[in-house]
Parts: sequence; C-alpha cells; structure tokens
Amino acid sequence: MIRHLLSTLVALLLLAPAAVAQNGDGGGDRIVGPEFARSPVMAEHGMAATSQPLASQVAVNVLQQGGSAVDAAIAANAALGLMEPTGNGIGGDLYAIVYDPETDSVYGLNASGRSPQGLSYEEMQQELGDRDEIPLLGTLPVSVPGTVSGWYKLHERFGSRSMAQNLAPAIRYARTGFPLSQVIAYYWQGNVDAFRANSDRLPDDNWKETYLVEGEDGEMRAPRHGEMFRNPDLANTLETIAEGGRDAFYEGEIAQTIDAYMERIGGHLRLEDLQDHEANWVDPVSVDYRGVEVFELPPNGQGIAALQMLQILEGFDLESMGHNSTDYLHVQTEAKKLVFEDRARFYADLAFADVPVEELASDAYAAERRAMIEMDEVLSEPSHGDPRTITSATEKLEEGDTIYLTVADSTGMMVSLIQSNYAGMGSGLVPDGLGFMLQDRGALFTMEKDHPNVYEPGKRPFHTIIPAFAKKDGQPWLSFGVMGGAMQPQGHVQVLCNMVDFGMNVQAAGDAARYRHYGSTSPTGEAMQGRGTLRLETGVTQEVVNALRGRGHDVRVGGGSYGGYQAILFDADEGVYHGGTEMRKDGYVVGY
Repeated sequence: MIRHLLSTLVALLLLAPAAVAQNGDGGGDRIVGPEFARSPVMAEHGMAATSQPLASQVAVNVLQQGGSAVDAAIAANAALGLMEPTGNGIGGDLYAIVYDPETDSVYGLNASGRSPQGLSYEEMQQELGDRDEIPLLGTLPVSVPGTVSGWYKLHERFGSRSMAQNLAPAIRYARTGFPLSQVIAYYWQGNVDAFRANSDRLPDDNWKETYLVEGEDGEMRAPRHGEMFRNPDLANTLETIAEGGRDAFYEGEIAQTIDAYMERIGGHLRLEDLQDHEANWVDPVSVDYRGVEVFELPPNGQGIAALQMLQILEGFDLESMGHNSTDYLHVQTEAKKLVFEDRARFYADLAFADVPVEELASDAYAAERRAMIEMDEVLSEPSHGDPRTITSATEKLEEGDTIYLTVADSTGMMVSLIQSNYAGMGSGLVPDGLGFMLQDRGALFTMEKDHPNVYEPGKRPFHTIIPAFAKKDGQPWLSFGVMGGAMQPQGHVQVLCNMVDFGMNVQAAGDAARYRHYGSTSPTGEAMQGRGTLRLETGVTQEVVNALRGRGHDVRVGGGSYGGYQAILFDADEGVYHGGTEMRKDGYVVGY
C-alpha cells in the first residue's frame, strides 16, 4: 500500500511539468498555481513586505519583540533609507494609511513637505531664467523633508515601543554595514552616473563622500552588488533623532545644519521652514469596486486617480474580456488617459486649490467619462472633464523612485506606507555630515500661472507617491501599493483587477505581466501629444500586441518601468495573513 502511494506521487511529479508546452523562456515549472508566480507567504501572527529582505526582517523582529505594526513600519522605513537610498530617505516625504482594529477605522497621514516660504514665484522665475520648469538637481527643487514628522505622528498615535528602539536596527546596520542587493545596486550606479554627468548643477561633492566607496584603483565609485556598505554619518543622524525626537530634526542640531548648508550654497530652505512644518492626519477617500471598498489619500497626491479609473472600469465586464486580452488592455488604457487629464488639471495642494475630490470620484462623473470610450477607436489627446457640473448643474514625472512597504501585526493593525525622495536619490544635495540627501520634490510644481499646481511659497507640490488599502465585506482585506511615478495608479488598478476580476492570489496579482501607458498631460505642464505610448511586458501575447496596434495603439513591448509591488492580504475567516512582493525589485515577505 505504501509502495503504491509512493509510486503514485512520483508519477504525479513526473507528469505535471509535461502538461505545459515548452516555451523556451528559461523559466522553471511549477506544479500548482500560475506558471508565472511564486507562492504567497502565509503567517498567522504578523507579516512585513518591503523592497529589501533585510528591512523586512527588521520589521518582523520588531513585531516579535512586542512592537506594533506602526513601530515595525518605522523601523523598516529607517532601514530602507540606508539600504535603498535610490528610492527614499529622511530627506524625503511620506504618506501612510493605517487600519486600526481597536476603532475599526482607516486613518490617512500626509507627511509631505512644503516649498520654502522665502522663495516667491517671481524669484523662482528669475532663477530659472530661460527654463520653463524647475530642475531636478540643485537648490530649486528642494522642499521640506516630511518623513521624520510622519514617523512621529504615526508613533504618537499607534506606537508601543520607544523610537530609540525602532531606529536601533537602522543605526546598527549604518555603522556595521550591510551587503548591497542586486536591483538597488543597479539603480545606485545609474544615480551616480547621472550626478557625474550633471556635476555642473551641483554646488559640492558631499554626495560623493556619502554614497561612493573607494575602488581597487583608489578611484571613488558606486558600491556593487554584494559589497558591504556603511554610512556612519547617517548612523549619527538617526541617533540624534532617537535621542532628541522630532524636534532634533526640525528645530535642533539637524535643522540648524540644514539651514547653514543651504545658506552656504545659495539655497532657499531655511530653519523657519523646518520649524513650521507639520504632518497632517487626513480622511482617506474611498469607492466601491465590485464589493471591495478601496481607500486612497486625497490630493496633493494622485491616489484618487486609481479610484477614478476603477469607477470607469466597473462599467465593463472585465472578467468576460479575459486577463490581458485586447479588449481588457484597451479599456484600461483609455480609462487611464481620461483620468490622467483630470489629474493634470485638478490635483494640487488642498490648502491652495479648490479640488473637487468628491465629484471626481463619483459614479455620475465616471459614467460621463466612460461614455467617451469606444471599443474600436483610440482616444487621442482627450481633454479633462468638468466634474463640478455633476453636483452644481514629463518623463521625470512618469518615473520617480520610491519605496513602498506594508506591515501587519497580531492585533490586526495594518500599515500601508510609501516614502520617496522623488527622482532618483534626490536633489544631489547632502547637508554637511548628515548622511542623507534632500529631496527634489519641488520639481513637480508647474510654473504655469493660474494652474492649481503652480509654484507658490509654503505650498505642497503635486505628489506621485500613494499608499492604498481595501476592505471586503466590511473587514480589512488588503494593504498594498505599487511604487513608481505615474505607474502607481495604473499599478493599483491592475493589482485590484487581477484579484477581484480574475481571482489571482496576492503574489500572482503582482507577478502577472503589466501594461503602462506613457504620454498623458502632466501636472507640471507638459501636454499630451497624440495617443501616447502603451508599453507591455513580454508576458502579453504577440496576438494581443498585434490586435492593439490594429486598433490604433502605439504599442511597445518591453522597456519602460512597471513599478514595485508589495501587499498583505488578511483572510478574516482563517485569521491568516497572505503576503506578496515584487519580483521586479529586491522584494521580500517575512511572516511569523
């Protein structure tokens, strides 16, 4: 009997791969689940999904030591600022969504910084000269770093361990070093190449002292995959924050160093800007997509673009179209084009602009915009809509470099957190001895007068980074994000459609081949030219590629950037977390 059972199992193992036709793609075969995806990670007590394995482990260690999901998220974010400076750091901004099981509520946090109060529009225009947009490098795109204020807002409300304990792992790694992972090493080299190619725009070489290592020939170079990297200056800065709290960064030693540095190099950010900064709790905006309540944060971010797209797409039977079919990719792309015209026209700092958030995300407005989509024609240079009638009768923008992480703990608290310096490592400016780079988020203002996102002193620029959350049947269900500039709303929608419309698990939903449409009008002023470009990953069939071209889409296969995904799904019936992470990054899920 035992022998028969063993022989049956062996036969099943031998036969399973043969059922799949050979495709020569170099990949292996899986016995269960989709061919293209790994298994989700499952755990009962807690879980962390980040874009760097060591950071995920840091977060889970915090959970196991009694920390909350917020404590673990802060610890992981601090570690990522060291380990993935190509996408984030304490010189950048932060947004978060927290599900609190004690109140059964979803909370939003906007910890983005504002432009210098002492730099007027006219002065900015004078410094730009003949240029019509704010550059990515140098002093002009620098806005107040909001991340540390975000940490302390989150910790004040939901933390259970001291901030010194939360920052200790990052401090230790900054002093003793960590081995550089593969994808991060690739982007690190790219950033170094960009800084060197534009060295005339940078006032000093502080960035070299912080982010380069000495090579075998004595020349300074980017660290390589597998090499140990240390940042003792950042360790000192994090220790100062751990000891002195938020005020150490925005009023004390660190703030004064930033102020003195910016004054020395002719920058505009001042101590007063740092002292006046405050992160804000905000109410998330939500829509119902086929029984799933999806939460995003309101502008100055672009989160409601995902909600607008979902509202339009709900009027189509995506399941019957088939995943990544011609019809499916067509309506996805057309919905994106329509929504991004609204994004370019309306999204801005709510303290400076009257943004019709409720109308933009409404069913009635979605129906009006949906009616513009034709199945056999492609939209070319569509205009934004007029959402107020419902109730009252650049390539730099495309990309962006970001980290997204999500953590869940044994109480049921779930944190969706995103953080970024914007384009690459940031502005190229490293204040003396602090070990981190200031962000270049101010490059996302437009200089077009009377535009909601026009540059003004003390204003938050349009933001690309967006965390997301979803509830199902009234229960917390999914904490997720897809980082990467203008890819983010498109990525959020694809992940949700993969799970809701096509029943994919949390890992397969991220591993499935993606689309990305480029070329829409942007909040920085660039207008759409023609139909834009639809890029598809190579997992989409050639038959579909040909059919989309036949309808008029300008389709390119491969290339482009398709974001970076992390997610934690909660199975309320079993009380089990399911985690998925990004194979396009160095992502990793850890649970216990």
